[in-house]
Amino acid sequence: MGVKVGFIGLGAIGRPIAVHVARAFDTMVWNRTIEKARAFAQAEGASVAANPTELVEWADVVITCLPTSADVREVVESAGGAWRKGQLLVDSTSGDPAASRAVAAWLAGSGAGFVDAPVSGGTSGAEAGTLTVMLGGEEQWVAQAEKIVKPYAGKVVHVGPVGTGHAVKAFNNSLLGINIQAAGECLAALVKLGVPATKALEVINASSGRSNVTENLIPERVVSRAWLRTFRLALLDKDIGIALKVLKDTGVPSDAIGMTKRVFGEGRKALGEEADHVELIKQIEQAAGVEIR
Repeated sequence: MGVKVGFIGLGAIGRPIAVHVARAFDTMVWNRTIEKARAFAQAEGASVAANPTELVEWADVVITCLPTSADVREVVESAGGAWRKGQLLVDSTSGDPAASRAVAAWLAGSGAGFVDAPVSGGTSGAEAGTLTVMLGGEEQWVAQAEKIVKPYAGKVVHVGPVGTGHAVKAFNNSLLGINIQAAGECLAALVKLGVPATKALEVINASSGRSNVTENLIPERVVSRAWLRTFRLALLDKDIGIALKVLKDTGVPSDAIGMTKRVFGEGRKALGEEADHVELIKQIEQAAGVEIR
């Protein structure tokens, strides 16, 4: 018999990941909005759990893809004694390292394993099955997790012990935030000086200041004025907050990420919970009195 995989969390990233999982393994899904789970099951040939306990009792491996580590802890503990020896939880949530270590310790009491496995690549990468997956956990559990994440991954890296996958993800996203803020400020100033954004980007993207933000996000969303929504600013703000906490816990200077957390926190309040992460540049444009075109 093949591996039975339970999938919890069919959001913007979770659903396309679950599609690849369901096409590779016998899959059962659960989602707080049960209609989403039923629609997914009908489309992809999966089964639907009535609750997390039913899913955990059925599955060999459980994947969680939820907004926060607190959500993961709530769902994991709600299944209580259903967890058993040899079972594995693969957490693809962009979570908190300390919280992940706590969940891993809780599961170890039942003999179950835990691997944090956050992803990078956005909804397009999830749909294409080309996500970068960073794994944190013990070697024996990571070896199992690698087989489970393979259907939706373009690159898989075991980065260290439990929690380090989430730490790498938080810092990666913090660099994304820093790049959005910095590129927005620089381009707003250049446009005010009379440099078209397309010309500025042509130079930057052939030079040392280039990044995914300048090469892809700003041309596709800002210069075009399309303002596509694929990843909520609120979630990026959460990830930057996780990175800031790790910096403080490890005694590392946090000036750059601390400033970015302040700016994204303010942007979140101004733009709302549904704004896309790149829409932070709208705040920069408004303050500067210019549109980046």
